Amino acid sequence: MTASSTQFPQSGSAAGPTRGRVPIAGSRRDLLKGACAVAAGLSWVGAARADGTTKAKGLIDATARVTAARLDAMVAEAFPHFNRPVILPAFDARRHGARYDVDLHRLVTTTTVPETGETVKISGLLALPVGVTGPLPVVSWQHGTILSFDQVPSNMVLLADPAYRMSDEKDSLETLFNIQRFAAQGYAVIAADYLGKGPFRAGRGEAYAVKDATVRTCLDILETGLEAMKSLKAEPGRLFLNGWSQGALNTQWLHQDLRRQSRSITASAVQSPFNDLTESWRYWAGAQTFPPLEGAKDYPAAPNWISLCMIIALGSYQQYYGLDGLIKSATRPEFHDLALKYWADYALDFDRSKPFPSGETLLVPGFFDRFTDDRNSAFLRQIGLNIANVQRYDAPIRFYYGLADEAIRPAMSRRALAAGGRFASGAAVAGASHRGTFLASLYGDGSTLDGQENVVDWFTSLNK
Repeated sequence: MTASSTQFPQSGSAAGPTRGRVPIAGSRRDLLKGACAVAAGLSWVGAARADGTTKAKGLIDATARVTAARLDAMVAEAFPHFNRPVILPAFDARRHGARYDVDLHRLVTTTTVPETGETVKISGLLALPVGVTGPLPVVSWQHGTILSFDQVPSNMVLLADPAYRMSDEKDSLETLFNIQRFAAQGYAVIAADYLGKGPFRAGRGEAYAVKDATVRTCLDILETGLEAMKSLKAEPGRLFLNGWSQGALNTQWLHQDLRRQSRSITASAVQSPFNDLTESWRYWAGAQTFPPLEGAKDYPAAPNWISLCMIIALGSYQQYYGLDGLIKSATRPEFHDLALKYWADYALDFDRSKPFPSGETLLVPGFFDRFTDDRNSAFLRQIGLNIANVQRYDAPIRFYYGLADEAIRPAMSRRALAAGGRFASGAAVAGASHRGTFLASLYGDGSTLDGQENVVDWFTSLNK
């Protein structure tokens, strides 16, 4: 999930939000390197798409070049939006500055939706460092929740206009950070816009937390990006995965699917992951509590914007799992109109005279405790099937989790970490919000990351 400065009314309040983007942001090293050495023997070059074909042309429909200096300037401007409360020093280009200019390419392909059988057009982003030769390590980046249709990674091709300024209200700032930290340091970055997002949405609802559709979309964009690299005479190197919030869940799904295919992954990183959808929903709805953290007097409450994420999930499961009427069956009658309208248009023009739902007030009474509707029961069964926290990992993965994350409690990340096996590691980020956890994973160091490296330094140490 993402987070922004957009203000939402309190539960039961008649106050309204402003228009804009909504928050939703020694021996072990030797063991990991050994695993990576095995993975390196499997080639990504020439990988086939799901339909068994490969394409050399027609994969890119828009391109932009952005200088290293411009990337640094944009990151410096965006940094404070994620560094709240402040846990990191201000951005310092002398320490974390871009090394290369970056070419940004919008990827275009099709995907077949496993849940429905439909074939749809999708988009994504390929970012390549300018002037770097030899194999480029590849980062597959899975972005967090965006409560709009167009704040997607491929939006960055708009930087072809020298006057274009990225903003928190209309762009994917988390993608900007990944481009500056990875592509501008010599990595290739490939990122899906997700199904129902981006320039080819054509009125389609998104597939939020819909497992197979999400994995298929990410795989097809990844393959398209790798094909596009070859058409541009860029050689793909080792594969890494990175994802935040919703994208962290998607990254775990993608990691699991790639390994089931015996595809090589050098390492994966996830930040603020909601691994168990059932547990997440119970927490957001106030049906599950957690003991206080040791030494902490209190913990941030789940934010009001979480209810919008829940509405999107209900709409997505309604559409892709055929649960017609789920939004109305799952939400309280007083929120039917708001939920249906929001699922249709993602507009933040809520009626100020009516209460705004929180996660605790959105759902019908007894939603988790008893039978309330066949569709509600089907939804609960499906999110139970879509969990990611009971996976054993046979390639390195690191979980970055905040100790003051308003959307994800630390215990929710630790369960997946504990079950993941010897290749799973964790990094607790003291004082970090949802967005702060993500930012620290890219720009922090051992002092903020519980003695661990940030994702960039970790990936680079394994890219040998």
